[in-house]
Parts: sequence; C-alpha cells; structure tokens
Amino acid sequence: MRDMRRAQIMRCVKADSIVSLQKGGEVLSSHVFVTVMNNLLSIEELNGDQIRELLALGHKLKAERGRHSHCPLTGQTWALIFSKSSTRTRVSFEVGIAELGGRPMFLSTRDIQLGRGEPIKDTARVLGRMIHGAVIRTYAQQDVVDFAAYSGLPTINALTDLEHPCQILADLLTIEEQFGVGSWRDMKISFLGDVDNNMGRSWMWAARHLGFTLALAGPEQALPKPETLAALDCSNIICTTDAAEAVRDCAVVNTDTWISMGQEAEKGTKEKAFFPYQVNAELLQLARPDHVVMHCLPAYRGYEITDDVLEANAPVIFREAENRLHAQKAVLYTLATTRQA
Repeated sequence: MRDMRRAQIMRCVKADSIVSLQKGGEVLSSHVFVTVMNNLLSIEELNGDQIRELLALGHKLKAERGRHSHCPLTGQTWALIFSKSSTRTRVSFEVGIAELGGRPMFLSTRDIQLGRGEPIKDTARVLGRMIHGAVIRTYAQQDVVDFAAYSGLPTINALTDLEHPCQILADLLTIEEQFGVGSWRDMKISFLGDVDNNMGRSWMWAARHLGFTLALAGPEQALPKPETLAALDCSNIICTTDAAEAVRDCAVVNTDTWISMGQEAEKGTKEKAFFPYQVNAELLQLARPDHVVMHCLPAYRGYEITDDVLEANAPVIFREAENRLHAQKAVLYTLATTRQA
C-alpha cells in the first residue's frame, strides 16, 4: 500500500551516501556536497558524517545569504505545524523557507482539526497531497514520526519533548564559528540543569556521533535514565551531580530553562533542586579561560543563568539564536535537494 511504503521514508540514508546531488546533469551549487536525507526527526537518527555535512552547508548558506545560486524550495509550500508557542523557531523557519524560494504556511493546532482530535495520520495524509514539506513543533516525538510516515513528505522535528535537533545543529555551527571548524572534536562541552530534557538528549546523541566529551550536571532525579545511557553505549559522556566537575576545563558551558513548556506545575520544586546548577561567574572560574556560555533561549535571568553572565556572553548567545536560521536552511536545502534528485 502507498502509505505503508511511505512509512520507510523516516529512515535517513547511511553515512556512505554523501554525494554531490545533481539536477539535469548540472551540479546544483558549486562546491556544495550535501548528505542524502529524507527527514530530520532526531539527532539520534543522524550520523557524524551527516552532521558535519549539514554544518558545512550551514556555513556556506550563511556566507551567501541573499545571493544563493540555487533555491531548491522554489514553487514549494511548507507547513509549520506548531502545538507549542515559539519565537526563534517560527521566525527562523519562515525566513529560511522564503530565502530558499518557498512559501511558509503557519498552522497552529488551534486553527486546524488536529486541535479538535483528528488523528495525526489523517492530517498527514491530507497535507501530503497538498504541500511539499512540514516543520512540526509539538510534544510527542511519535507525532513527528507518524506524520513523516503517513504524509510521505520531508519532515523536520522543530522540537518535541524527546529531542531538539535543530537547536543542536545551530549550537554546533556557533561553536565552529567561535573556535574553528571541527573544533568540538577535542573539546569538553558541558550542559547544566535539567539534563534529561530534549536539549540534553540531543547533546548526548551529538556527542555519541561526533566524539567530543560531554559533561552533564544536574540533581540525581534529572540525570539521564540508565536505559538512555545504555542506548548511547559510549564512554565520552559524563553524568554527575557536581556542577564544578562538569564545568572544570570546559570550553563551552550550556544551560537551558529549568521549566520546560508543560512543566509549569513543577516550578517550585524544580527551582529549589536546580539552583546549585546555576551558571554564574563563580562557577565559570573553573572553565577554560577562553570559554563561552551558550543558552538556547528564552532565558530566565537569576535562575539557570545570572544576568551578568548572560550579558557578558550575549554576542555568542544571540549569534547562536541567529544560527537557527542558517542551520535550518541547511536542513531544508538538503531535504529538498534529496527529494528532487
């Protein structure tokens, strides 16, 4: 059946399928080599070569902004299906789709039948016959997986409770701009706070694929589950309840809000448990002298990060936010070019 056959598209092509994609015998853009990829559902499903190729393309598209020689989304409509509110994700995807020649269509679940109980597979099969790709920001990872399977469309996970792959690509792009291409290879990167959240899990899979040392620090109840670590099966991820251990000799110190969307009822309990993992000037004395602090935003000053630390690192943090645009354009370019090929 057509829908069952389409279910196979959620699988990314393996690392050895990095190719120079062509259209009509002409290379789409000189010196652009893009990995073959049907969807971006998670960092887990990528591999090191795919991540490196996406970063290289992100740098190129950023340098060539406003003068792209090829716009692979020309004539296409991409839907942004959001169950969660957003600033950076919505704006960066709408701008990125437009800059690559496409038309973004924003669909809040309050405005479509998903918000009234229509199954995701039914919405997917309808949109699969009308649009060219989808960007989904929601709660359940399975919704993104099911949409890709039933729609047959290139599908991007713009955030779920499980992973935040676009943010990690933007963060790695920012690290390369700050320290050099591939600089993360011999680097210690830390993530403090609620480290078993979507950002923490995406960072763990990035460390698994790229080999850098990742130190995660948070209260015992917020550390990665044993089954998560077993699935990663690598020795370069450190989990600790000691913030100082995680930050010592670190080049990049990451944090995120302690209260993710949907967890507002846990605010009082979480804040008390997480304050020892606040990123502040005293803690950062243990990091490398040339360290930077990163935050995926929005930031709650005085909680996960102090105001003075955020302001001291504002050039990097807001470049990190800008790089959502360029990293996501690399993903859009790759998905559209794969489909055309």
